[in-house]
Amino acid sequence: MAMLPTAYSRSMSLAAVLSSCFAALDRGEPQLPLEPVDGAVVVLADGLGALPLKARAGHARTIAPRLNKTTTIESGFPTTTAAALATLCTGAYPGQHGITAYEAVDPSTDRVFNHLSGWKTDPDPAVWQRLPTLFERYAGSGIRSYLVGQARYADTRLTQAVHRGAEYVSAKSISDRMSAAVSLARQGRALVFVYVPELDMAAHATGWQSPEWTNALEELDAGMAELERGLGRTRGALLTADHGMVDVQPSGRLFFDQEAELIAGVRHVAGDYRCVQLHLEPGASDGDIQGLARAWQAAEGERAWIATRDQAVAAGWFGPNGVDDDVLPRLGHVFVAARAQVAYYDGRTAAERAVAMVGQHGSFSADELNVPLIGFGAFAA
Repeated sequence: MAMLPTAYSRSMSLAAVLSSCFAALDRGEPQLPLEPVDGAVVVLADGLGALPLKARAGHARTIAPRLNKTTTIESGFPTTTAAALATLCTGAYPGQHGITAYEAVDPSTDRVFNHLSGWKTDPDPAVWQRLPTLFERYAGSGIRSYLVGQARYADTRLTQAVHRGAEYVSAKSISDRMSAAVSLARQGRALVFVYVPELDMAAHATGWQSPEWTNALEELDAGMAELERGLGRTRGALLTADHGMVDVQPSGRLFFDQEAELIAGVRHVAGDYRCVQLHLEPGASDGDIQGLARAWQAAEGERAWIATRDQAVAAGWFGPNGVDDDVLPRLGHVFVAARAQVAYYDGRTAAERAVAMVGQHGSFSADELNVPLIGFGAFAA
C-alpha cells in the first residue's frame, strides 16, 4: 500500500497570497515578502500549472523567465477551482471554510451538487462557505476591493460564497480585464482580483498540450505585460493559479460502477474525477467503510491513493488545522485520489461532456499541485 501524501507540507500555499497583499496595502506583516504598496492586483489564471508553463516557455516571454523554484508554490488540496478560490479568498483551509471539492454532498438535503455550474438553489452561499472573506475583513480599513471577471460569473452562487465583499467589474477579454485592473488599482488603496478562466477551459476541452491552450497562454502573457506597464512604482501584482492540469487520454477514463464491489453500499459519489469521494449509506459501520477501502485498494491501489475519511483528515489533506465538526459530514467516507494519468467516472451519472474532457485535476501530482506565484511591479522579486 502506497504511503498517503500529505497536503500543505510547504510553508506557503494559496492561503497566504491574497492575505499578504491586503497586509501590504494595510502596512501590516504579510506572510509573503511583499513591500508596502498603494495598490495590489492578484491575477488567478485558472489551470496554469508550473510544469505546463515551463514546457511552453517560448510562448510566455513575460511570465516564463520569472518562473523558478522560489516563484513556484503548491496550491493546496484538493486541486480544484472552488476549494482553491475559497482558500485564496478567506486565507483559510478547506477544513475550515467548508468548500472541499468540485462536487459535494449537502448533508442537510442529502443531495450532490457541483460548486461551479450546479449550484442554483440551496445551500445558502453565506452559510455553506463558513468564514468571512478577506474582502469583508478589510472593508473597514479604507481598502477598496474589486473582482474583475467575465459577466457570466458576476452573480453565481460561488461568487457569492467566496468573493463577497468585493465589487464585481465585468470585462470580456483578458486584455479588457487587465486594463480594468490597472484603472482600479490606481484609484487610491485598492485590491483588485482578476479571474482568467481561458486556460482551464482550453485544457478541459483539448488538453494543455494543445494549440488552443498555448494560444490562451499567449493571450495571458500579453495581458500580464500590459498590466505590468500600468502598475508604476507603488503598485504590485501577483500571478498565480488554483491548480495545474493532467491530460487524460481515452484509455485513462475508468468507469468504476462496472465493478460491483467498488460501489457496494455507496449512496453518493462526489469529489472530482481525479479525487473521488464515496459517501456510504446512513448507518454504515466502520467495517463497511474499511471493506470498501480494501476493495478499492485491491482494484486501484497501483493507480490511486485510497484513504478513509479519518486517514485523509489525519494526513492533513484539508489543512493543517484539521476539519471542523460542521465540515466533516461533507467529506466522503472513502477517497480515491489518482496517482496515474487516469480519471474515475460513475457511468450511471457522469455527463458525456465531463467524460470527454482531456485536461483533469483534483489530486496530488506535481502537475496538479505546482503553480506559479510570480511578482510584477512593486512585488517583483
